[in-house]
Amino acid sequence: HGSGSGRLSPRNRFVAEMLNKAGMATLLADLLTKDEDSYYHSRFDISLLTKRLVGITKWVFEQPQLKDLNVAYFGSSTGAAPALRAAAQLPDNIMALVLRGGRPDLAADAITHIKVPTMLIIGSMDGQVMELNRAAYKLLDCPKKIEIIEGAGHLFDEVGKLEKVSNLASDWFKKHFLLKEAVFV
Repeated sequence: HGSGSGRLSPRNRFVAEMLNKAGMATLLADLLTKDEDSYYHSRFDISLLTKRLVGITKWVFEQPQLKDLNVAYFGSSTGAAPALRAAAQLPDNIMALVLRGGRPDLAADAITHIKVPTMLIIGSMDGQVMELNRAAYKLLDCPKKIEIIEGAGHLFDEVGKLEKVSNLASDWFKKHFLLKEAVFV
């Protein structure tokens, strides 16, 4: 999730519930402690956020009941940056990425190292983020897709837009998991 958002965010929970309905397990995690999140600069400490995401992913693989499941990342806003960096660090462990309204510029060093199938989803009314994603898309050297959702802003809080995001993500994950069960961090 993005800065200022968390695992309890209605948007994050909605996407997780939609993925659950599609037969996928989800794991929503806060990458900052409550105290860390109170400092604005911590929300943009991509190295720290990446370290935490990699740690959570390794924890998932240590769990006997989870270790054989496929793992993917769904990152939104600034949360896209640690998802990109973690996927670059764990190329044999991450099966797919979906980035919604992402800030790939915050992980520019990782973009050319991404090998997993990556979907970028942007709202048509999110001009600056759209340009950042188009630039990142050109640099990706992996199976990739870019989806622009007409009439959606940065938060996709317009009627039906987050549902569209969830459906696109679900389809992307299923396609790249060959319909196997999955855990999403």
